[in-house]
Amino acid sequence: MRDGVKLFTSVYIPKDVFTESRKYPILMERTPYNVAPYGIEQYRANLGPSELFAREKFIFVYQDVRGRFMSEGKYVLIRPRNTAAKTSAGSSKETDESTDTWDTIDWLVKNLPGNNGKAGMWGISQPGFYATAGMIDAHPALVAVSPQAPVTDYYLGDDVYHNGAFMLAHRFAFYASFREREGDPSPPPPALPFQYGTPNGYDFYLQMGSIANADEKYFKHQQPFWNLNVDHPTYDEVWQSRSIWKYLDDIKPAVMLVGGWYDNEDPQGLLRQYDFMEKHSPPKVEMLVIGPWDHGGFSFGDGDRLGKVNFGSKTALYYRENIEFPFFLYQLKGVGQAAFPKAYVFQTGLNEWRKFETWPPAEAKTASIYLDGHGNLAWTQPSAAAFDEYLSDPMKPVPYIDSIHTDILNSYMTEDQRFASTRPDVLVYRSEVLDHDVTLFGPINVDLKVSTSGTDSDFDVKVIDVYPNDSPDYNAPVPAPLANSGNPTLPTLSPMGGYQQLIRGEPFRGKYRKSFEKPVPFDPGKPDHIVFALPDVAHTFRAGHRIMIQIQSSWFPLTDRNPQKFMDIGKAVNADFVKATERVYLGGADGSKITFKMVE
Repeated sequence: MRDGVKLFTSVYIPKDVFTESRKYPILMERTPYNVAPYGIEQYRANLGPSELFAREKFIFVYQDVRGRFMSEGKYVLIRPRNTAAKTSAGSSKETDESTDTWDTIDWLVKNLPGNNGKAGMWGISQPGFYATAGMIDAHPALVAVSPQAPVTDYYLGDDVYHNGAFMLAHRFAFYASFREREGDPSPPPPALPFQYGTPNGYDFYLQMGSIANADEKYFKHQQPFWNLNVDHPTYDEVWQSRSIWKYLDDIKPAVMLVGGWYDNEDPQGLLRQYDFMEKHSPPKVEMLVIGPWDHGGFSFGDGDRLGKVNFGSKTALYYRENIEFPFFLYQLKGVGQAAFPKAYVFQTGLNEWRKFETWPPAEAKTASIYLDGHGNLAWTQPSAAAFDEYLSDPMKPVPYIDSIHTDILNSYMTEDQRFASTRPDVLVYRSEVLDHDVTLFGPINVDLKVSTSGTDSDFDVKVIDVYPNDSPDYNAPVPAPLANSGNPTLPTLSPMGGYQQLIRGEPFRGKYRKSFEKPVPFDPGKPDHIVFALPDVAHTFRAGHRIMIQIQSSWFPLTDRNPQKFMDIGKAVNADFVKATERVYLGGADGSKITFKMVE
């Protein structure tokens, strides 16, 4: 690098470069997770984003980012953008991930035999962050970039905080294994998985008590990444400096943003990048690709189902063959078709791929659905003002799933919510049975009028698709005909009958209702509005189904518990966790509602 630091880089070159003087483009991934296997005689089992790429032949490059494993320098978690760093060579010794990418590509195109002068990048999750950083003031040779399920803003809706609520179980599990390097550059040491001592994650995190206890009890003051997360609960300079999306103006390479509707780690990152680029001199080629996948689920397997929900086709295989591979093939080799839609999304519910030239699509019109009395949803605002209430007890928080796990279940975002709808601390609102299909495209906006008897509370909102009781189970085989019977099949009841599929859900920590930078307490019992957006969807509620909204004040251990007192939750002790009566106000001029882009 320009400051003299050396980054460890593995390069795989097709043999015919040397035997037949062939030339190929470069395809690179930069990662904090290691580029194993290490050693001149050691080779990866696979190369590139999918097996299609190795067959087609590229020069594949894998690099340990600064400070990780075999690379020199100091690692910084999601390194902030250094505005003093200029990417062009020789202009400055200041560095960040953009300059490290520039310097790497510059060295590669000048030194690798058989390269054709073009480079592409891809990466999933944290490597997606490095792909994003690489396209800022990009090297002229970098012509195609695909951030996939990218970390974009740790505070605003990706791994760490969602609307001020800390994503407890996922962050704890991640930092139990993702540690700082000790000593000089070296390959990753052998590591044992964290021992929870129980299969019951709900109980484990409840017994942990306050998140303030985790450092002393489990990390033993040896995990600065965890402390960085917990010690910065507001959207302060630590997080704002890591908000890579704010620098994505005038991007030159072609960009393909990829993610899943059911990403349990980074659901917001690609959407935030897309929205910003569209408003700030967007790249000439920019494609948003979203399918029915969990975190990185597009990169392997068939993608035909998640949990109990069946999508009717091999969506991940389709993406790899018909979207990802053609994108890179054209941009790096000039082979295939140049036409790419602005948005290439899988429409759940109908289970079909759709192409749009704007996102959300222009035909989607704004509509609202209102919380009404007696657990109903109405398409017009009820005239009579009222409220529903429940008692929220942080010592008995609402679980996020109805099964026993320690880690966050990848498929929780399609899980059946019937277990929650029967709890007294969950409010449930249902529409009438739909007499026609209703499709939502884009973000879902929440406007809740609420109050609490405490000085802070969470309000978690879930949008749910309720299946009819006679809904078939598409994961089950078709029943065999009955022999010697007048009935062609056995009468069966499907477990999908009445299924309450989570479509989208997000927490909101109430003290951040005015600002994520400066929290404010509630006045006990005084109504106020909480306004926020759930990440985008492309989902059709089919005729015969119902729309359901659930509201609760805990979602454990997906998020940490709110003591329901206005305080620094990272410093709470057990005595700080108190019960609170939560009210949600309905009807009248400013009652609670959900607004979205809809096509009927």
